[in-house]
Amino acid sequence: MLKARYEKRGPVPQDVIEAVSVEAPELGEGEVLVEVLAAPINPSDVLTLTGDYGTLPPLPAIGGNEGVGRVAELGPNASGVEKGQTVLLPVGAGTWSTHVTAAAKDLIPLPGEADPKQLSMMTINPPTAILLLEQFVDLKEGDWVIQNAANSGVGGYLMQIAAQRGIRTVNVVRRDSAVAGVEEQGGDVTLVDGPDLHKRVKEATGGAAIKLGIDAVGGAATDHLASCLTEGAPVVNYGMMSGEPCQMSPANVVFRDVSLKGFWLARWFSKASKEDQMTIYGQVTQQIASGKLKAKIAAEYDVSRIKDAVAAAASGERDGKILIVPQH
Repeated sequence: MLKARYEKRGPVPQDVIEAVSVEAPELGEGEVLVEVLAAPINPSDVLTLTGDYGTLPPLPAIGGNEGVGRVAELGPNASGVEKGQTVLLPVGAGTWSTHVTAAAKDLIPLPGEADPKQLSMMTINPPTAILLLEQFVDLKEGDWVIQNAANSGVGGYLMQIAAQRGIRTVNVVRRDSAVAGVEEQGGDVTLVDGPDLHKRVKEATGGAAIKLGIDAVGGAATDHLASCLTEGAPVVNYGMMSGEPCQMSPANVVFRDVSLKGFWLARWFSKASKEDQMTIYGQVTQQIASGKLKAKIAAEYDVSRIKDAVAAAASGERDGKILIVPQH
């Protein structure tokens, strides 16, 4: 069995993690051994390796916060799942591994006919996209929103969910080479970021009122979104891909009453009821299983190539998600 372990954090994420061989565990009461089928590398995972994320696990740690597996072995009195069943792994289970040990009660059965690679990405990004569209503005069919990092995992899901609801999207990227990939996903307008973004957005939308800005970049990009919004609308930040804190000018904050708010999925889960959590996961599972919601995959790596995988995930030039797909 292999696990991707790190014992320190540092500025080059692939330098601090390595694949290590471990012995098969002896299962305890109610535990299950799961073969990992697929696990994504998210921006938050990279920031965890560099030490820049909001919460950091104690060291040493195993990388990977979400993923999907197949039940391989049941421990004493383990119930609720069956051998061979596809299951959603618990958040923070160290999913960049060939196998994960977990309590049976913490595993969520998933449709066996659905694509496990698509299911492996369902825990973080799809709920984030849904909640960004629901929690801050009462959007109606025909309303406009603008987002940057539109070529990210959240950005792709957000375009698809918005389209299903009749919400129109302006999708902003940071490089010309990302435009074609975003346009393939069906957004209404795709533009490259820049100081004159608000002028190009006005022209592309016919001067439509844009009611919500969704920011994953920070820095000057936050203010670029703010300048595109109708008066009194919020910018919601959920990431800092630029490595810089959000900037907003007095022209937007004071004279146009544009506000800046934050969203973190972990905080939402800490406050949401179990019923609300299961509702959103039920919605995501159904949409992924039916093929109505999917993410682009840039490349797949075995656990043994974890350094290459993390380096690829940290690169700004990829088109789609990097997955760990263990070779069993």
